[in-house]
Amino acid sequence: MKLIPTSFKVISIIFLIFSLIAIRFFERSLFPEALLDFYATTYSFSEPPNFNWFNLISTTILRYLVNSILSILIIYILFPSTKTLKFVVWFYSVAFVVLISAFSILLSQLTPEYYMTLFYIRRFLIQPLFLILLVPALYYQKKVAQK
Repeated sequence: MKLIPTSFKVISIIFLIFSLIAIRFFERSLFPEALLDFYATTYSFSEPPNFNWFNLISTTILRYLVNSILSILIIYILFPSTKTLKFVVWFYSVAFVVLISAFSILLSQLTPEYYMTLFYIRRFLIQPLFLILLVPALYYQKKVAQK
């Protein structure tokens, strides 16, 4: 495998991180959904907003996929190993199935006692939190393996 210059790796990672930041910054126009405004208020005392279930699920899935692809690219640039890439893709796939299932179930039974649970599940689906968790874990794994 041909070595990629470090400067190109750094520029690529910076570009990908800024892409993740842009998604967050422009989320209202890129991924409009009723829950953005709901969770921006004192939602624990509010009625859930009216929303199109299919639209909400599809925008959440799309955002998860975009964030996942960018995150997987960052991880692959940092840890260029096929074994690591397979693990990360598997991890994101399993997490997606579990989280989107729980999100769908809670969304269909949206009552005040589920607001916080739905909020945190949604957060894992729409934010690149797995990137923040996996990079240090994979770095530690790499350091342990080198000893």
